[in-house]
Formats: sequence, structure tokens, C-alpha cells
Amino acid sequence: MGLRNMMVSQRARRAWLLAIVVGTLPFHSHAENANSSSANHGGYECAVDSGETPSSATQWLERGLWASHCYAFQARAVAIDAVDVRTLALSHRIQDGIRQQVVQYLDGPSVSIERRSPVGRLAWTQEHSNGELPSPASWAAHLEKYYAIDFEDDARVAGRDAVKLIFDPLDQWRFSHEWWLDQDTGLLLKHVLSDQQGRIIETFQITQLQSPQKYTGSVRESTPRVILNTPWRSTWLPDGFVAQPVTFAGDDVAQRVYSDGLATVSIFVEPIASAETTALQEGVKQLGVSAVAIEHISNAEGRWQLVAIGELPASTLQRIVRSITFDLVGDSARESGDETVQ
Repeated sequence: MGLRNMMVSQRARRAWLLAIVVGTLPFHSHAENANSSSANHGGYECAVDSGETPSSATQWLERGLWASHCYAFQARAVAIDAVDVRTLALSHRIQDGIRQQVVQYLDGPSVSIERRSPVGRLAWTQEHSNGELPSPASWAAHLEKYYAIDFEDDARVAGRDAVKLIFDPLDQWRFSHEWWLDQDTGLLLKHVLSDQQGRIIETFQITQLQSPQKYTGSVRESTPRVILNTPWRSTWLPDGFVAQPVTFAGDDVAQRVYSDGLATVSIFVEPIASAETTALQEGVKQLGVSAVAIEHISNAEGRWQLVAIGELPASTLQRIVRSITFDLVGDSARESGDETVQ
């Protein structure tokens, strides 16, 4: 798999991060207690608005986390980074418990990305114990461990009153995020990603939100998606990054995806098996909103190309890719040395 295909995969995932506020489970369970039958098919319904205005950053975050699943809408948006400006048409429909999400690029060649999934299926997976079902509250609690979250309630975006949420990382391994949420619905209107020096890396903004309609139907908990094993793993990740479900990228290429709920990193491992396989140049590159770190290693099975891509600082990606180890093929030696990024 070449760098181009890896970036296409990452860009498609990024489109959902921007357009749908990925990582949400916008439902409350029907009942506190469930019998053994219903426990296997947990019931959910979109939260009923109490009419009370949230009074804290966490409450606004929880409202935003369920809003993108509980509203059908169409919108126009713009995404701006250091490479280009892209205008997008967004569509989010809900029918018979199925979400249809479409992102269409309106600039350049006509590209449309469509995704269908049951209402209630998590786009971001977190670790749970005691069989507890995920909730906006637990998701927000996870983010609060790794970001200082604050809010301002006097913003305005695309002609709509908005609340601004500010996510400042508590370490040097991730970037800052800012969300503007629609005060009426909680839907994401704007997202800004900034580096450690406060420079804006990317801006995503809704320019027109067309008559969002609330979904009130009941849904069932989806079958958990499986996180596949690979014969390799990263031995270091920033605290809070959790493995996400992903399919193998091909017969010879495997992928792992990790996320802290805001930032995502994809790791690809590919054998450099013959002269026909083009090895990418080692090092770190900035490709739009995402950076990529590339390393080569050798072991008893041959030579391997390791790639980490994500909306994270280059030093973070480099440390992640340099921590990759093979569990089933013995020790490996890096061609570029064992220097650790601090």
C-alpha cells in the first residue's frame, strides 16, 4: 500500500470526524435494570430535551455528543488547511433505525463518501467494564482526563447562536481543539485544530444548516465490532488512546487505529518484499492537516515499512512508529537506529 492510498484512507476517516462529530453515542437507556434477554439487546432512545440550558462545559459536551445521531439534517460546509480550501455538502438521514451519512466534495473532481450504520453504533470505541453500556457522560469523563475543557456561551456561527468549547491538552503529545455547538440543537457548527504554538492547522465550518429534524425512534444496541489482532503492536501511545475496530487493509498490509476521542492515529505495516515494492523515504512529513512518520525495520521475516498517520504533533507520531514491535517474529533491528523522541 502506497502513501497515497494511506492518505486516502485517513482523509476519508477525517471527513467523518469533521462532518459527523465522530465518537458519539447519543442515547440514554430505557431502564436502569434489564433482564438477561434485554441485556443482550439493550434498548436506547434519543434523549428527550429537558428544556434546561446546560450550565457547564461538560453538560454542553454531552449535548453535542448525542446531537449528531439524533438529528437528520443537510448542510453546506468549508474545510480549510495549509494545502487547500474544500467546500462540502453534508447529508445525515435516519430511516428505520439506519443512519445514512454522505459527504460530497464540491471542488475539483466529484467525490462522494457514503456510510450506513445502525443508529446507536459507536463511531468511537472505549474500554468498558462490568458490561456497562457507553454514554455521553462516560465519553466526556474520558476526555476530561486528557484535556482541560472550558466554554464560552456568546458565540455565533452561520447565523446561529453557538457555544464555544475549548479543549486544551494536558500534555505535549496532542493538539488543541475548539468546537462551536449550535445552542438550539447541539450540532457541531465549527471545529478548529491548533498546534502547540497556537497556529491554526485546520478549520471546519458549517456555512448553512438546513432545518435539522429530531429523530425520536427507538434503536437497539449494535453488535460490538471486533478489534483484530496483528503480529505487531505499538508499545507506546499517549495516555488515553484506545484501539478502534478496523479491518485489514490487504493481504500484506495491516492497520491499527487508535483514538483518544478527539485525535486519531492510523498505523500501517507493510513488508518491503521485493524490488517491485517502492519503499517510502524515512522521516516525518506534513500532509495537510495530518502528519506522517515513516520508519523501516529488519527482522528474521524480512524488511518492513512502518507508517503512522494522524492529526497529532510530528514528535508524537515519530515516537509511536518507533515503538512498534513484532510479537511473533522475534526481536527486530531498526535501520535508522533506536533513538527515542522525548
